[in-house]
Amino acid sequence: MNQMSKVTADGAQDAPAHRPRRRWSRRHGGIAVIALVVVLGGAWKLVDKPQAQAQAAQIATVGIAAPLQRAVTQWDDYVGRFAPSQTVDIRPRVSGAVTAIHFQDGDYVRKGQLLFTIDQRPFRAALAEARASVASARSALLLAKNDYARVQRLTGDEAVSASEVDSLRSRLQAAQAELAGAQARERSRALDVEFTQVRAPISGRVSDRRVDIGNLVSGAQGNGATLLTTVNKLDPIYFNFDASEALYLKSQRDKADGGLVEVRLQDEADYRHKGRLDFTDNGLDPRSGTIRIRAVFANPDNFLTPGMFGNMRLANGGKASALLVPDAAIQSDQARKTVLVVGKDDSVAAKPVELGPVVDGLRIIRSGLDPQDRVVITNVEAAMPGAKVATRPTTIKPTPAPVTPVDSAAPAAAQATFVQ
Repeated sequence: MNQMSKVTADGAQDAPAHRPRRRWSRRHGGIAVIALVVVLGGAWKLVDKPQAQAQAAQIATVGIAAPLQRAVTQWDDYVGRFAPSQTVDIRPRVSGAVTAIHFQDGDYVRKGQLLFTIDQRPFRAALAEARASVASARSALLLAKNDYARVQRLTGDEAVSASEVDSLRSRLQAAQAELAGAQARERSRALDVEFTQVRAPISGRVSDRRVDIGNLVSGAQGNGATLLTTVNKLDPIYFNFDASEALYLKSQRDKADGGLVEVRLQDEADYRHKGRLDFTDNGLDPRSGTIRIRAVFANPDNFLTPGMFGNMRLANGGKASALLVPDAAIQSDQARKTVLVVGKDDSVAAKPVELGPVVDGLRIIRSGLDPQDRVVITNVEAAMPGAKVATRPTTIKPTPAPVTPVDSAAPAAAQATFVQ
């Protein structure tokens, strides 16, 4: 019994001796984990540092080229409308009923072509009466001539008094005047008959008829006469536009090449209609500050129509030498435009420039750039002002692009049917 209790007592005394040993093993395990993390972190920094340094040391490569020097024609843009070179309101010169119409609405008519016929019967009757009056006056004149010649041959006792001779002479002169008046009335009546046939005074396109057969028309003077139709001369055709005072002054100072103009219509992509300036008004409108100018265009096929809208450009300054760079090389710096250039030490700098129009994808530089500058034209986003870059030579080439029409979308069809 005493031995059993000793063993138990010894076991109870040995248990506290094993607990410090377990705590010591846990402490060593934690220290080992911390050391491993520190070692791995240091190794990662040693591995990653050369890569970061390599990335920091990498230099961007950009394409550079000198600005393209080309001769360009300078144009100014205007808008306007076409107008006929001549327009005539067709009105009758005599009154009467319309008996015939000799054209189709919208036809092209020639000068002198018959358009309308007015009832000729009353005017032919008046002409016949006038001719009878001429015959009567001619007979009276012949009698007066014979009487006067007879008294002139009388001599001696057969002679008549001077007063009778004067009377016969006066009768002869009155007969001559009566004949002249009768002949004038005959010509007037003949003109009335001629005016019953209304003819085209110019060649051009006729509008629709404003009266039909059987209607009475008035031949009053001026605009009181009945309007029958209108005729517009379309070849050549005019193009009217207004220019501001600034553009007018510029055109006057840079006048060259006779004022060549080009026009494109709203559904056209290029300026295919060529013309020249024809007229400039004698003063500016003080209310709008503009001046009225006119250009003339050949229109042999009558395609251009009065009232048609067009975009016009006027060659004011003639030809000039210009520096051009790709439009993609232009950068915006708040309110100014800049171009990146590379110096002799391969450092990038931004140059403020004044821009002109775009020609075949290239932007004209009016000022701020020298012909010897090395302009960044490719990989522009990688070049930063003040940074150094690697360069490779490139060339600037025009890339013609079609001009977008003013109204590129043709009107859509309202309906569609199957082809029979």
